[in-house]
Amino acid sequence: MKHICLLFFVSFLLLNCKGEKHNTEQSEPGRPNIILILSDDMGYSDLGCYGGEVETPNLDALAANGLRFTQFYNGARCCPTRASLISGCYPHQVGIGHMTNTPNNFTEHDLGIPEYRGFLNRNAVTIGEVMKDAGYATLMTGKWHLGISDQSKWPLQRGFDKFYGIIPGASNFFKPTYPRGITYMNDTISVTDEDYYTTDAFTDYAIKFIDESAQEEPEKPFFLYLAYTAPHWPMNAPQNVVEKYKGKYMEGWTKLRETRFARMKEMGIIDENWELSDQDSREWDSLDDEKKKEMDIRRAIYSAMIDQMDQNIGKLVDYLKKEGQLDNTLIIFLNDNGACAEGGELGGGPAEQLETKEGYFLTYGGAWANASNTPYREYKHWVHEGGIGTPFIVHYPNLIPEEKQGQLVSEYGFLPDLMATFVDVAQTSYPTEYNGNEIVPAAGKSLVPLFEGENKRIHTEPIFWEHEGNKAVRLGKYKLVSKWNNKRETEWELYDMETDRTEMSDLAQSMPDKVAEMDKMYSDWATKNNVLPWNEIRKMYQEKRKNN
Repeated sequence: MKHICLLFFVSFLLLNCKGEKHNTEQSEPGRPNIILILSDDMGYSDLGCYGGEVETPNLDALAANGLRFTQFYNGARCCPTRASLISGCYPHQVGIGHMTNTPNNFTEHDLGIPEYRGFLNRNAVTIGEVMKDAGYATLMTGKWHLGISDQSKWPLQRGFDKFYGIIPGASNFFKPTYPRGITYMNDTISVTDEDYYTTDAFTDYAIKFIDESAQEEPEKPFFLYLAYTAPHWPMNAPQNVVEKYKGKYMEGWTKLRETRFARMKEMGIIDENWELSDQDSREWDSLDDEKKKEMDIRRAIYSAMIDQMDQNIGKLVDYLKKEGQLDNTLIIFLNDNGACAEGGELGGGPAEQLETKEGYFLTYGGAWANASNTPYREYKHWVHEGGIGTPFIVHYPNLIPEEKQGQLVSEYGFLPDLMATFVDVAQTSYPTEYNGNEIVPAAGKSLVPLFEGENKRIHTEPIFWEHEGNKAVRLGKYKLVSKWNNKRETEWELYDMETDRTEMSDLAQSMPDKVAEMDKMYSDWATKNNVLPWNEIRKMYQEKRKNN
């Protein structure tokens, strides 16, 4: 009897311990929710936490409690960036070697070559598809811009459970007209709310989708891709926010660049020994008073668009806090390309449409874009640092060590790293085949070691860019770059990114062996991925237009 009692007692203890272990496991955080936030056409130094004067307290708070990367790279233009970000590959590999097609011409950028079809091909797998197969609820709001010609190329057909947003690259923020909002079944909707603003709507639907998913499938973590169109043209913003910034830019772009440059050095965003790149515009004082006032308003609207986006990010974060989801949610924020100089030096679109709810191609101009990209050279389209450098904020309290929160990360990364990172944190794998299609191998590396506080180089291999003849290679501290200029390629330039990231001292003449080495890397990559010279692509476009 004693032995039986003893056996019963030991069995009871073992069962009880097993139950306690199970409860402990249940209380530990599972796979994280993931939120990927992308802004549109914003400059490197526009955010407060990157040296700007625009009020961005919510992004600043995410940075203060997370990490800021100082050397993260995008793809220089809306479409190539989105193709690379969503697939984990180079844009040429997945069918968007140049641009996507436009709403009024579905075949404009389809050159009949796999790398230049103008839509995301089926040899790419999207983050939505990978996360969905991993057991995530997959949600998207905002701008798609990865294929317009038919619905088979839209988000609901590329791995997302729910979508609300726009398919093409831009729309009026108050009155989106094509194809307006897209809801669960790809239906177009009409906007009737007088207070409608796309940035607000994208956030409201993001929260709605998260809430619905929690009700419908509470066991699933969620992946949200929130692709704002702010601050891409047209310059549309709520008037009460614009009023905060009117008059603040009357000192002009030279003063703004100098102020930001000094602040960025103080913050450690840039090295104190780097030079400020040359001003790429006329002098502010050469403008008459009326033009100065107009340019102040253009810049004020642009800043208000960023401000309103930040307010909406704060709304989303507050929702996550209320639901107890913030600590176990990986939030990443970045921008799709450098600031936009489209519309000319002093902006495009009629001045009388500023501060109204009208207009489409309303821009703030190259002079202000030059200031937005402080301290770097060039803009959207180009692959000097002003075209491809982006703010990159990571917030994930359950992974980033407390002592590392608020720090800067100087190791460089690029868009394909996002797929690798999400595969890592979701504890899943990247497929070699999907729905009967062979999938292009991913090009990125997981950033998780950097999130965890390791100080190591992620990329020991070269990484590449090409867009409209602008091309670059980054390997370690060196960057080889060439600008398409006046219908021709320019010579390679070589820069040391540790001592001269503003690209002011070209080393090409003094280091010809390094140029030759990296030139061969680029040529091998371009040949392997059928990246064609821009002159050839231009001729193909001309022939296509002639035949049409």
